[in-house]
Amino acid sequence: MLEGSWILCAVTRRSGRRQATRIKTHGNALFLIFILGIGGSFQSGYHITGLSSPSPFIQRFINSSWYERYAAPPPGRTVTIIWSLIVSMYAVGGLFGAVSVKCFSGLLGRKKAVICNSIIAIVGAGIMLTSKWAKSYEMIIVARMVTGYSAGLGVSMHLMYLGEISPRKLRGIVTMTSATFGSLGKLLAQFLGLSELLGREELWNIILCFPACLSVVQVMVLPFLPEAPRYLFIEKGEDKACKKALQSLWGQGDYTQEMEEMLAEQAAIELAPPKSPLLLMQDRTVRWQRITMSIIYICNQLSGMSMISTFAFDIFWRAGIPKDQIRYITLGLGVTEIITSISCGLLIEHAGRRPLFWGGYGVMSACWVFVTVMLNLKDCSSWSPYVTAGLIVLFIICFCGGPGGASGTLNSEIFIQSNRVAAFVLVGIQRWSVLAMLGLVFPFLIDALDSYCFVIFACMCMLGCLYMFFFLPETKGKTLLEIADEFKAITVCGKSFLDDSRLETRL
Repeated sequence: MLEGSWILCAVTRRSGRRQATRIKTHGNALFLIFILGIGGSFQSGYHITGLSSPSPFIQRFINSSWYERYAAPPPGRTVTIIWSLIVSMYAVGGLFGAVSVKCFSGLLGRKKAVICNSIIAIVGAGIMLTSKWAKSYEMIIVARMVTGYSAGLGVSMHLMYLGEISPRKLRGIVTMTSATFGSLGKLLAQFLGLSELLGREELWNIILCFPACLSVVQVMVLPFLPEAPRYLFIEKGEDKACKKALQSLWGQGDYTQEMEEMLAEQAAIELAPPKSPLLLMQDRTVRWQRITMSIIYICNQLSGMSMISTFAFDIFWRAGIPKDQIRYITLGLGVTEIITSISCGLLIEHAGRRPLFWGGYGVMSACWVFVTVMLNLKDCSSWSPYVTAGLIVLFIICFCGGPGGASGTLNSEIFIQSNRVAAFVLVGIQRWSVLAMLGLVFPFLIDALDSYCFVIFACMCMLGCLYMFFFLPETKGKTLLEIADEFKAITVCGKSFLDDSRLETRL
């Protein structure tokens, strides 16, 4: 089915003329990308959104379980606290999963680590499935934590694997599939959440377990697909196995250019051996890379996108939209997200990374300002709730077509092989820590600040816009070593931090 499929590469310059290059793939690349996707970012996207539709049923389950256990209704804000734990434990698990990336990928390699992660996801689904029959909301919390652990490990391994199987000219398109599969996961969760399908009170545990079916598929199929070529060449030193993996993935060829690039990177690594996350934090030569990814992931998490995914029902209900229409609106959000993610994948090698970041953050900030205004006008007119929904759709388009879509690509490009695993650990810790904090705080925040809580999101988006416009270098079409040099050249008030690091080395 995949034989003879065509992948459009980036436009290259030769003798001053722009020529479109195409690579015909007779290998397993597209199939491997699909298998990695259904067990990677797809799972994370599904579980972030999948909790939105059954949220009222789970809260009623908490009430009924408490009453059966103690013969009295739960006191005060107990249900809200337990619900916040269910939401946030997913991110806490993701935090531990992100910390485990270096251990899993180093001991097992990329392929075996991904398979092991899918088994963890299946275990989490089993706990969730039995929680309803056991009448235990504690089991839901445990299941969410196990599932979050799998997601935290899986998202990082997915991006790492994609970055290490893709040739330079296809790197943007291939790594962008991570965002596309994340959007597909959200869309499927919203679709299955319709009352005509699994969005019914008696099936809430089934809808939260569905992704485990795809994890089973990944466990069965992935052993027969190639290991990541960059991992084989740079970390294992197996040049023949690397060439065989490249030919298996992308078709017959000598792949001299790709292997020369890996050789140059390997030489750089010999001068700078692989670092632990702590050593990477202390390394001033990658300071700007660390700052850039930290700002991107903080702004992405505090942009409000994750809160739309998890608390869509509560947000639209507060906006004044009738409850029976909310699930259909959230389904429309999912369709919008997947279409935009695919469009971003087609544009990223033409528009570049930098405009997608600063332009996306700028429009997102404006969207939240107008959402705040519309929420304060919801009692004055019947049309303001639907204007709010339209602004949220525009926000999703800008996020998925900009920072959300390009983040994975940039993360795979700005760190060389010796720093990449440690960088994924640091970024994962930050990402899941912020998500856990939001999961705990947001239910209380929206009660306390009402519509004005979105002003916080607007400010974070504006921060991201300004930083990306003034500091982020373009990475399109460059080797990893060229990108590293671009970051080293960044100056603030005429001062380069690279000079400081050289001075420290001499001392």
